[in-house]
Amino acid sequence: MIAYDPVYVHPLAAGHRFPMLKYELIPEQLMYEGSIEAKNLFSPVLCPLEMILRTHSSLYVDKLMTNSLSPKEQRAIGFPQSPLLVNRERIIAKGTVDCCTHALENGVALNVAGGTHHAFADHGEGFCLLNDFAIAANVLLHEQKAQQILIIDLDVHQGNGTADLFKNEPKVFTFSMHGRHNYPFHKKISDLDIALEDGTGDLEYLSLLMEHLSKLLENVKPDFAFYLSGVDILSTDKFGKLKVTPKGCIQRDRIVFNLLRQHQIPCVVAMGGGYSEDIKVIVEAHCNTFRAAKEIFDLQ
Repeated sequence: MIAYDPVYVHPLAAGHRFPMLKYELIPEQLMYEGSIEAKNLFSPVLCPLEMILRTHSSLYVDKLMTNSLSPKEQRAIGFPQSPLLVNRERIIAKGTVDCCTHALENGVALNVAGGTHHAFADHGEGFCLLNDFAIAANVLLHEQKAQQILIIDLDVHQGNGTADLFKNEPKVFTFSMHGRHNYPFHKKISDLDIALEDGTGDLEYLSLLMEHLSKLLENVKPDFAFYLSGVDILSTDKFGKLKVTPKGCIQRDRIVFNLLRQHQIPCVVAMGGGYSEDIKVIVEAHCNTFRAAKEIFDLQ
């Protein structure tokens, strides 16, 4: 199943219903080519505050709900606060929570948005207000639907908020493979960080991923996984600084899904970042993630 938010708001257009094009084009392309049908899509509702409060502090949540973040706090996030944007983040978070149910039933589920890994317990950063993976992971643990969770963060930016949120939680293992010289410039410590040098290409990237993820699955023994499949690792990305090709990006997704399927680990996927100049490159790379998931998990 695929969580789709039809009222996604572009971070740079706070307070306006300005669609970020890729979030509309991804499901449209998948529907057009027949990779998915309408029955495969669902639109989530607002995430209940009690779910959010298992991850984020009550003071921070109150500031979000009363539209009272300070100018400094809003600058750290990267855009002015508005009730519409807070609702957007709540919808994204609930989409990831709902994806967990579908993944437990079908092996994998994907959120067209999500991957807001720069959000901390008490503040937001980097266009992220609420940490959807952390919220969903804490729901799984609270409801005893998972005992050991692995977060696989392959966005080019380190998941600093996620790392910090779970630094004292042994039931959630955080793995981030990211650009060493990319945002955030003050990184937190994940359970495993692989920092890549500028210009890292397919061979080195895929070799490192295969080596470390294989070991993690054997040693951590997760019974549930979250996968942040950012396509800002592409050589065409304006901010990524890596040299991964579209073919390499597809192989990355295949490595993750094949290993998880082999170990019978259900997985929730969020799209994360992608900032190539050509929107077609971004959409195709994200669609490849959906196609690989459908094929490898044998979804109908």
